[in-house]
Amino acid sequence: MTFGATPPPPSPRPPRSRIRRFAPLGVVAWMVLEIWLLTVVAGATNGLTVFLLLLAGVLVGGAVIKRAGRRAWRNLTGALQTTGAPQAPRETNSAGTGNTLPMIGGLLLMVPGLVSDVLGLLCLFPPTGRLVLRRADKLLNRPGFAPGTFGDAYQQARMHRPDGQVVQGEVIDPDGPPAPRRQDPPLTR
Repeated sequence: MTFGATPPPPSPRPPRSRIRRFAPLGVVAWMVLEIWLLTVVAGATNGLTVFLLLLAGVLVGGAVIKRAGRRAWRNLTGALQTTGAPQAPRETNSAGTGNTLPMIGGLLLMVPGLVSDVLGLLCLFPPTGRLVLRRADKLLNRPGFAPGTFGDAYQQARMHRPDGQVVQGEVIDPDGPPAPRRQDPPLTR
């Protein structure tokens, strides 16, 4: 037992960002809007029409994702056959949007609801798709977003802990021989 050594007080929790604070509210508002629009359409027509709209969204979204996935696979195999090593992905097709927006658009079409279907169609339509890409590029390249990969972000978050705690761990050298496993002594009665 040690006396006089008190742990440092826990650091105050950093304030949550606006996005993290209001994102759950936005998701709930979106779900309520989708349900309300579906009930309005069902009241104006009938339930079968709503069902067919939702089914058409799922089928078209699946077809779009399948087509974009095949195109991405074809581009990858073509790049591997010509050079023998993977290159940086070329995200451009005739519309100039690559496979990212068709995948997102297909996914939004597959989500049940009319607002998500409209957003998915906006991603698939080339002029609005280019506008979405430009806006996303501006948002991601503004100050405050660090360049790099998710791995870089993980390393930064791991190294710069605000409370200064050290996490006990084990370093594994992939090139070295495996360390012998420690055997626990047998239990005796």
